[in-house]
Parts: sequence; C-alpha cells; structure tokens
Amino acid sequence: MKKLMQNKTFRKNLSIYLLVTVGFVVMQILSSMGMLGSAVKGYLVPVCVYIVMAVSLNLLVGICGELSLGHAGFMGVGAFSGIITATLLQPVIPSPVLRLAVAIVVGGVLAGIFGVVIGIPALRLRGDYLAIVTLACGEILKNIFSNLYAGVDSEGFHMAFRVGAFTLKDGGKMIIDGPVGATGITKIATFPAGFVLILITLFVVLNLINSKEGRAIKAVRDNRIAAESVGINVTAFRMKAFVVSAFLAGMAGALFGLNFSSMNATKFNFNSSINILVFVVLGGMGNILGSVISATVLYVLPEALRGLDDLRMILYAIVLIVVMLCTWSPKMKMAIAALKMNIKTKLRRLLGKKEVASDE
Repeated sequence: MKKLMQNKTFRKNLSIYLLVTVGFVVMQILSSMGMLGSAVKGYLVPVCVYIVMAVSLNLLVGICGELSLGHAGFMGVGAFSGIITATLLQPVIPSPVLRLAVAIVVGGVLAGIFGVVIGIPALRLRGDYLAIVTLACGEILKNIFSNLYAGVDSEGFHMAFRVGAFTLKDGGKMIIDGPVGATGITKIATFPAGFVLILITLFVVLNLINSKEGRAIKAVRDNRIAAESVGINVTAFRMKAFVVSAFLAGMAGALFGLNFSSMNATKFNFNSSINILVFVVLGGMGNILGSVISATVLYVLPEALRGLDDLRMILYAIVLIVVMLCTWSPKMKMAIAALKMNIKTKLRRLLGKKEVASDE
C-alpha cells in the first residue's frame, strides 16, 4: 500500500513537471518561429513569477493552513533588493545570466530574513488575527519601499529613508528614488530563467510536502491539539512553512523587478496579495498543479481582455464566479471524476491493457 501511494505521488508530481516543461517548450518553439507577438512575449516572465508566487503561497495557505494577506510584501523585498544587487554588480559581473542568478538568490535570502522577523511575532496568532497582522506587515513593507532612497557613486553605495539625506557625486546613479521607485533598470530577466525558477520552486515545495516535515505541517493544519499531543513543535513547523514561502516569493520578486525598466512600490500593495490568494483558492487549496494552471489563466485573462476597456474586469469577475461555482459543485466534481475515469479507460484500451479500477 505504501509503495502504491508513493507511485501515485510520483506520477502526480511528474505530471506537474511535464506540464510546465511542455508549456515552456511550446512557447519557445512558437517564439523561435516568430508566431508570438510582442505583447504575448511580455506576458511570459510575469506568468512565471505569478506561478511561483501562487505555489509558494499555497504552501502556506493550503498545506500549512495559515491565511496570509501580505505575500506581495515579500515579493517587493525581493524586487527592490534584486534591482539594487544587479545594479551594483553590473561593473563587476558582466554576464547578465550570472548577475540575474545572484540577484534572485539575494532577493530570496533577504525576503526569508524578513519572513523570520515578521513570523516570530505574527505566528503567535492564528486565523483572522494572523491575516490582519500579515496584511499590516505587507503594507508596512510597501511604505518602506515608497520612502527608500538608494544610489551609488564613486564613494560607494548610499541608502536613506528621507529626501536629501545624501548627494551623489558626478557620474553617480540613483537606483531607487523614493515614491518614484526604481528607473532606468537594465532588463535582464528572461523566460528560461523564469522556467528554471518554477522548477526550483516545484522541487522545493513538492519535496517539502512529501517529507516528514511536510506531514508534520499537514498535521498542524488538520488538528493543532493532536499534533502538539504527539510532540510536534507547532510554532517551529509553521515558521518553516512561512519562511520557505517568503524565500520563494522573494526570488520571484527579484525576477519580476528585473523584467521592467521601471518599478515602484504600488505594484506590491494589498491588491497584489489578494490576486495571488485568488490564484491559490481558485486552483484549489493544497493543489500545486491547480495553482500553476490558475496563475497562468488568471494572469493572462485580464491582459487578453484589455481591449474591452471597462468591461474586462466585469467579465473577469464573472469568470471567477462561474469557475468557483463549478469547482465547489458536487455534481461538477462527480462529472469531472467520471470524465477522468473514462479517459483513463480509453487510454488503457488504446495501449492494449485490460481495464482496471481507478486508483482514486
């Protein structure tokens, strides 16, 4: 039985990797053949970013069972730290690929550190109280970015939180200029880098879910008192999920920040956190494949409807309502299960195998 479950988990995880890989290969082929417009190409890196954001938040919300409304704050930490790192390293590391890799790692590490700092007081709370605290922390981080001034000149790197705190020498460059944000960013983010980041995120999250730590995290989610009674350190495992989630969000933020020529703090506000949470809920709590698909569809859909002006958000809201009703409908679940079994049966017949019962 244990071997059967392991095989089922392996097949499920493999299907996620295959879906992501096939999507990447198809888009690369279409791009090389010149079949993708500039607008579609512009969606590729952000889609990768939001897939990582959705999967990382699903680890916290779906697997750990903790509601966080400040995930965009960690994304902002990664974005601005990644921009600063890439700018400072430009004279030292001429390779854009290596510079991007270092910036992503730095963004993830700093976001993870902020995750620890925020998690120590916040994870003493549960439920709605935790959601309110994470929301407040996300807004605090956004306001910090709005008042951050950073620049570099012949005397080195300068950073302050008020206007006129430092004056750059001739030839110096202002990296982040308070509410204006970062301008003149050298865009080094690429679609292959986004694909690699998705694979890293899936590897980390899927292996964590299927490990002993992952089973302990699920136990904390399902019944906190029972978990404590068998010696599970509830706070420690909640902290692990929170910090890993923040680390992955920071890496995604660094990639996001280096994909545009300018970036300001308004991109990491409360609405961004809610959008990411919508990706998770619509794809299914704890369903990693669902997060990948929903993040892709729900990011592309509003952009594809942009030509409809005011109607596009109304149509977007209607699509969300219809999908949620269908997702939670028992009849729809039974219909989908019957369809999956029918497809499996036909595939087995096609491969010359005998019909067997579903492994559901």
